[in-house]
Amino acid sequence: MPALCGQMGEYHCHSGYFLSRTRHARCTKYMTLSKAKSVRTFGIDGSINGYLTELQKDGRLTTAYLTVAFPGCFKGYHLHKVRESNYVCIRGRVVVILFTKEGRKEIELSSGSFDKLNIPINTPTGIRNDGRDECWLINFPNPPYDPDLHGEQIDFTEQEAETWMKRQRT
Repeated sequence: MPALCGQMGEYHCHSGYFLSRTRHARCTKYMTLSKAKSVRTFGIDGSINGYLTELQKDGRLTTAYLTVAFPGCFKGYHLHKVRESNYVCIRGRVVVILFTKEGRKEIELSSGSFDKLNIPINTPTGIRNDGRDECWLINFPNPPYDPDLHGEQIDFTEQEAETWMKRQRT
């Protein structure tokens, strides 16, 4: 239900959407509109395999982002040295491939299952979309993504990920 703003009899709602035509300081504290940063992602062959979009920021840090994998595409392999990933699938179905000390694991996430997958630091990870639709994963990285932290992500080929896994076992 909209609340009376008190200036010029205008209404706004606390969810952040204006119901009036005139902007003034008192109402604008309830709503901001900004462009989300979105970047294309590429497979090892150079083809576009999806994109990343920042969903939530805390200053310069990204606390949540959307990872999109296009149909039939693969994203990865990579690991994070500092931050863990926390994935929730909100559209489609995806197979997350992990290389752990226990071996290679494939975990399926799908929209409607409401499963959250925690991926610890130093775990080579790949995302495979075998479906016909885009797959959307929300990631809540912990700690948040810091654009000033260089070298935190290491990219792998599948063979390099397997070699890394074998070294962790010894």
